[in-house]
Amino acid sequence: MAMPEMLRNLPGIATGLRSAFKEGYGLADLRKDVMAGLTIGTVAVPLSMALAIATGVPPQHGLYTAIVAGVIIALTGGSRFNVSGPTAAFVVILFPIVQQYGLGGLLIASMMAGLILVALGLARMGQLIQFVPYPVVLGFTAGIAVVIAVLQIPDFLGLEVGQMGEHFVENLGRIGASLPSINPFELGIGFFSLAVFILWPRLKLPLPAPLMGLVAGAIGAYLINSLMGGDGTTVETIASRFTWEHQGDVGSGIPPIAPTFMVPWSLPGANGEPLKLNFELIRSLIGPAFAIAILGAIESLLCAVVSDGMTKTRHDPNAELIGQGLGNIVAPLFGGVTATAAIARTATSIRSGARSPIAAVVHSLVVLLSVVALAGLLGLVPMAALAALLLVVAWNMSEARHFMHTLRSAPAGDVSVLLVCFGLTVIFDMVLAVAVGIGLAAALFIRRMALLTRTDKIDTETHSTVNGLPPEVAVYDVNGPMFFGAAEKALTSLRLVDPQVRIIILDMQGVPSMDGTAIVNLQTLVEDMLQDNVSLILTGLPTRIIVKLRRAHVRKVIGRLTYAGSLTQAKAIALRWLASQR
Repeated sequence: MAMPEMLRNLPGIATGLRSAFKEGYGLADLRKDVMAGLTIGTVAVPLSMALAIATGVPPQHGLYTAIVAGVIIALTGGSRFNVSGPTAAFVVILFPIVQQYGLGGLLIASMMAGLILVALGLARMGQLIQFVPYPVVLGFTAGIAVVIAVLQIPDFLGLEVGQMGEHFVENLGRIGASLPSINPFELGIGFFSLAVFILWPRLKLPLPAPLMGLVAGAIGAYLINSLMGGDGTTVETIASRFTWEHQGDVGSGIPPIAPTFMVPWSLPGANGEPLKLNFELIRSLIGPAFAIAILGAIESLLCAVVSDGMTKTRHDPNAELIGQGLGNIVAPLFGGVTATAAIARTATSIRSGARSPIAAVVHSLVVLLSVVALAGLLGLVPMAALAALLLVVAWNMSEARHFMHTLRSAPAGDVSVLLVCFGLTVIFDMVLAVAVGIGLAAALFIRRMALLTRTDKIDTETHSTVNGLPPEVAVYDVNGPMFFGAAEKALTSLRLVDPQVRIIILDMQGVPSMDGTAIVNLQTLVEDMLQDNVSLILTGLPTRIIVKLRRAHVRKVIGRLTYAGSLTQAKAIALRWLASQR
């Protein structure tokens, strides 16, 4: 293929934005996008902070992700409605990376994942979501929800648990050992905020529940801290936990500055020392980077499918992968962590009237304005309230009703895949869970297809087409896909034919496909039959399969092996061969 033609066949970028403008975009559409962007921006601010903290990094890095990646992905992706930023699904992957490699390692892994996503998009792997079975997705998302919920318990209860580890069981032990240190004030703020998150939507007011819950929690924490000695540490807040330094300036909470360029490998690793970019570091991060990329692809494409269903539109999956990749390459250069499309924020944007990716751009500008103008107020948000917010996120993410419904109604094999993925995600990690889950699902699929493939002997006395054939001719009906899991099973019965049979007709009209293993098995069967002086007539095969068989040297042999278009033709050939043998 010539280079210009190859370039023409490459996937495009910004197809989401271009499709919106192609349909016509006016001031009314812009007004709707601005209102939707304002709504999701107010939701994104608390979520971005909470998810960054859950990942193990300061809250501003979540905000920087929503600002930088949110704009780039919206403008270059393939979906008109996806809203991207930090998401809860990544917590279980990113938290261990931060523990092992620090913030710098996380940003490098995010950039590597971005490169992988761009490569997937260029390779037209946008249909990836179709090959991930639902029990696998449900299992690892429910497992992620459990892990996220457990990580929030220390802040929700105000426990003095110290640094959380990488492993679920280890963290449960630490939480259990620190239960005597419960802070009743933190617990009160946590429950108060949680109640607001749950009950506020029932009021049907336009202000989003995440914003109002954090405002209520911040007011409660401020009053408690003011009344309890005035040291401001009775209820821990963002400002009391986090500090920042920028060009000689220092402060607490969130720095009131826009994202600035930074070199990820100059940032500190887990030991506090700057990382050294070398082959060993890249090699150790390649596994996590692939995990981030695959999960990012699944999340973004699944979100795009959901948004298509809500808006009756169609996204470009390859362009969406490229956009997600570009966002994850650029965002770490400005302090942003891993980003992908967020289903909850995307659905909120659509319900708020979004018309194009401009809504996601406005959302990023709202987050930027909050960082620059409201950093001091954001620092008043209590950690217990953020933990309560993530508990709500974890509950919604778990899809508990779908989980229980699947356990009750799905086939036993799918239930096994679901439970294995869930258990592996919780106890070990999501990468292992998805790999094992897809492997088990594939094995179940192969087994089910193998059960559908069968070979049955046709009664030549009662069958309307082949009735009247002498006993020297046997007719078999082969049905189902012939592949490595089913070919041997389907052809085994043909090796046990009656010794008086001299001709076998194989009706293969019900065989839609044959893989290499099936062709080899059929080739071996043909050779064995010819050696035993049994002739074969293969009937009903489509031309493409006949071509494959001929390439494998399963070719016509006069009086011994041939192809027929129908059973009627095969019957005539069989009678002619018998007559010539006599």
